[in-house]
Amino acid sequence: MKITTYLIFFLTVSLLLGGCQSAEESQNQTEDTGPGFDSFTLHRGTNIAHWLSQSDQRGEARRNFFQQKDVQYLADLGFDHLRIPIDEEQMFDEQGQKEGEAFELLHQALQWCQESGLRVIVDLHILRSHHFNEDEKPLWTDPAAQETFLDLWRALSGELQQYPTGMVAYELMNEPVADDPEEWNQLVARAVEVIRGLEPERVLVIGSNRWQSAQTFDQLKVPANDDHILLSYHFYEPFLLTHYQASWTDLATYEGPVHYPGMSVTEEEFNQLSPEQQAMIAERRQTYHRDTLEKMMEKPIRVAKSLNLPLYCGEWGVVDNAPAQDRLRWYEDMVQIFEKNDIAYANWNYKSDNFGLVRGDGQPVDALISIVADKP
Repeated sequence: MKITTYLIFFLTVSLLLGGCQSAEESQNQTEDTGPGFDSFTLHRGTNIAHWLSQSDQRGEARRNFFQQKDVQYLADLGFDHLRIPIDEEQMFDEQGQKEGEAFELLHQALQWCQESGLRVIVDLHILRSHHFNEDEKPLWTDPAAQETFLDLWRALSGELQQYPTGMVAYELMNEPVADDPEEWNQLVARAVEVIRGLEPERVLVIGSNRWQSAQTFDQLKVPANDDHILLSYHFYEPFLLTHYQASWTDLATYEGPVHYPGMSVTEEEFNQLSPEQQAMIAERRQTYHRDTLEKMMEKPIRVAKSLNLPLYCGEWGVVDNAPAQDRLRWYEDMVQIFEKNDIAYANWNYKSDNFGLVRGDGQPVDALISIVADKP
């Protein structure tokens, strides 16, 4: 009788302990794979442009441009990350000292993203020694400029290493434009060595030379034996569509049509243009469709697969001037290409009258959002 009683007691305790153990294991599993930042994995995001980069706004205007409500809005749309471009001239004075208010805004945004479960790529967008659209780029010719670039990353690492490696990644530089791709490859190697000495497991976003073009991706030398790298390219093709009548390009005065998909300008339409207009677009008048675009991305897709590294399209978009339906069809095709090839992406950009998901006056572009954020 006593043996039976002890046996029942033993079985009962074992079941209870087993249940507690299972609950504890389940809790630990939830903590590892739940809302925390266990790994830096991306799917879809957007760029927070014209805030800490490419903007003359300061003080309240800069502070009001991007707020916590914007972060929550983007999280609610289903985005899982933001790419935040920052410029040297906003973050550091000419003596290399940190601009306190700019870093305060960046930290504030990162904290909001952390609370909302969003990952962030901090993108060093424009240097005093390198602007992707300027003719003079001292970064490639002045050793002191390269040392300044490396010092910027030492300082940025000191500020940002407090954030989980599964939440924040560093993009070494936006759209490098070197005459010789080896100049960029050598600078990448030096920058990676510097950051790895400070943060061995931080994800580094590295793009190709000449505006992060897909066409130059096979010239990029990726640091070997480093699993914490995200390969990045940008895509704005066909340029006649994506930058249709864009004021900062040589298409600013183009007055003719553009189409997508299909022949961008038909033979009949081309013949009706003035000689000046014809010369402006002659080399850009080609046939484009989804398969064409995917073929143009072949190099980064192949390189990423060969190195077993994730691939990211950090910028892509069509200016608002382009014909509305052609513009939306291009976005639809791009998302399908990304999904098919497991390419994470961030459109250019969140809030703007040129490419924005939301216009400068705060009005959302619902048709575009439904495609980019994959909202039915």
